Amino acid sequence: MNANWQQHMRELIAADPALLKEIGRGIERECLRVTRDGTLAQTPHPQALGSALTHGSITTDYSEALLEFITPVSRDIDQTLETLEDIHSFVYEHLGEEMLWSNSMPCIVAGDAGIPVARYGASNVGRMKTVYRYGLGHRYGRLMQSIAGVHYNFSMPDAFWERAHALEGGDESRQDFITARYLGMIRNFHRWSWLLIYLFGASPAVCASFMRGRRDHPLIPFDDEGNSLHLPHATSLRMGGLGYNSDAQSSLHVCYNSLDNYLATLSEAILTTYPEYTAYNGKEDGEYQQLNDGLLQIENEFYSTIRPKRPARTGETALTALHERGIEYIEVRCIDVSPFDPVGINAPQLRFVDSFLLYCLLAPSPTCDDREQDRQAANLEAVVNRGREPGLSLSGENGAITLRDWSERLLNEVADCAALLDDAHGGTDYAQALQAQRNKLADPEATPSARVLSEMRENSSPFYSHGLRYSKQWAQHFRERPLAAATKEALEQESRSSLEKQRAIEAADTESFEDYINAYFEQYKALRTEN
Repeated sequence: MNANWQQHMRELIAADPALLKEIGRGIERECLRVTRDGTLAQTPHPQALGSALTHGSITTDYSEALLEFITPVSRDIDQTLETLEDIHSFVYEHLGEEMLWSNSMPCIVAGDAGIPVARYGASNVGRMKTVYRYGLGHRYGRLMQSIAGVHYNFSMPDAFWERAHALEGGDESRQDFITARYLGMIRNFHRWSWLLIYLFGASPAVCASFMRGRRDHPLIPFDDEGNSLHLPHATSLRMGGLGYNSDAQSSLHVCYNSLDNYLATLSEAILTTYPEYTAYNGKEDGEYQQLNDGLLQIENEFYSTIRPKRPARTGETALTALHERGIEYIEVRCIDVSPFDPVGINAPQLRFVDSFLLYCLLAPSPTCDDREQDRQAANLEAVVNRGREPGLSLSGENGAITLRDWSERLLNEVADCAALLDDAHGGTDYAQALQAQRNKLADPEATPSARVLSEMRENSSPFYSHGLRYSKQWAQHFRERPLAAATKEALEQESRSSLEKQRAIEAADTESFEDYINAYFEQYKALRTEN
């Protein structure tokens, strides 16, 4: 990367602030369907919501009960959130007495047996999605797959990349140039993502039912009855050892120094047998129990706070799409569902994340080795479990530094990017969003994680009751929220069309499931050979 990249890009944006008005954004919000008493719904995915396989806005994640709402790419944060609200309103018209759970950590759960695996029909691609979920359940337990989050998709506009490439690209193709800059953004994000965990983590406690039968955890009872477990200074248990981490994946050092390295590392993890997983080979009740016995079944199994993305074509792996056409956008995956917001996230939060991501893109981003990755992982774990602990120290490039001092330095840098975004959009919304985060540094009790524990304490309510209260509040909000007739009709049409698409896919299948899977995995072998 050109040593003057940061300076040149800031000058470019300052000369034409409108370049930042076309940033692309999209949200994927996950949430559990629950009964009126806060237990996990056992009903299938409502047919009125269409096909989870082919619907563009409403699908399922791991479980039949774990809904996922997806907004299209938008240039306007408020419009994105309004679209997300519309999806929620539409879904509530078809939930009956069920509700959407308001937290990342799940409601009352009755062990793995009480978490139904999502179904996607009889097509090869649908069966593949279900078998993949069987594999996840065997490898990590179904309970982990009941955890929800908010994913944020972010892309710089084409006009920015065109100007930046003309200024800095040299002999590098535009595709390779864009990919290299996104990889630099990702490396920096990994360096500093602990800051987002501190600011937005909202899962410091869990229902005791989530931990039933487990002894190997650091959590302590929140109440005398032991209905809730927590850590006093935790921020996001979802992002720690109770959530999307595993002993198997902890040994995997995924390199973001180049796209080839990234592709090679994940392809090798998919194609290399992990001995403990061979126990899940074979069939149960006529169905395969995993896609393969590799460390990863497919690339999606690698849990990361951020992912490079490129839409895959039919039958194409995500890694192949990246290899052929480079990175198109990034997906931030470390944001907890906020129980304090009807759709789990709000506009000021997104404006800060935009400022933070722009800083990650523009700041110098040296390559990263295994030692630095280990340091990043240790910092993330410390903030997950002890982020609000007074005087908490993290491991910086030059030694120990307090979270408070490092955060202040980062926010001072991010402030410049917030100012660039305010220049582009007019007003001071981005500066105000940044100030709200400064307030959380000055007063850790203002963080979402502290607010959750404070409300539980003040109301003498366990985690379950706290989550149920907000779930009922937002259920009422959406049931009373009017949905424009045109929006309702469009979503109803999408539901009908998605069912037709699923039937067409199933009718068009001509090869066996085994042949389909073998052809799919040949793509990983080709990548391993090339890299």
